[in-house]
Amino acid sequence: MRSWLLVCVGAVIGGLGVLGWLGFQGGYQAHALAPAKASIEKLLATSKTILGQPIVYPTDGDAKVTAVIVTMPPGAQTGWHFHEVPLFGYILEGELTVTYKGHGQKVYRKGDSLMEAIETHHDGKNLGGEPVRILAVFMGGGGLKNSVRLGPGIK
Repeated sequence: MRSWLLVCVGAVIGGLGVLGWLGFQGGYQAHALAPAKASIEKLLATSKTILGQPIVYPTDGDAKVTAVIVTMPPGAQTGWHFHEVPLFGYILEGELTVTYKGHGQKVYRKGDSLMEAIETHHDGKNLGGEPVRILAVFMGGGGLKNSVRLGPGIK
């Protein structure tokens, strides 16, 4: 009787061990095979610039996309300039105040996205106390310049 009891207890313990191992394996496999979930956050969908101009891509020459991160410390400014090509901008950090000639000022904050004005003179300033970081993606080509700086005194 005693040996039969030991056999039963051993079978129960062994069975639990096998079930535990199978459960662990099944859980591991299910976890390994479960697809990762991705999310998409739309930043911008537009056919116009921040000033309402239609976006027009260069048609001469090869297309060229250039992506840069612009960092502006507190008090820095871009200087008056304009863009010959479409420019997508995304404010990664800080706050940027941009003055557009004949169109007033706009303030862009962390998380804002925009299609910058084309062929319109403007000047950006970091008036805040922290750096501004901007992801700028130029969609150019055909020999056109991403940015054209204006001389002193020209706005």
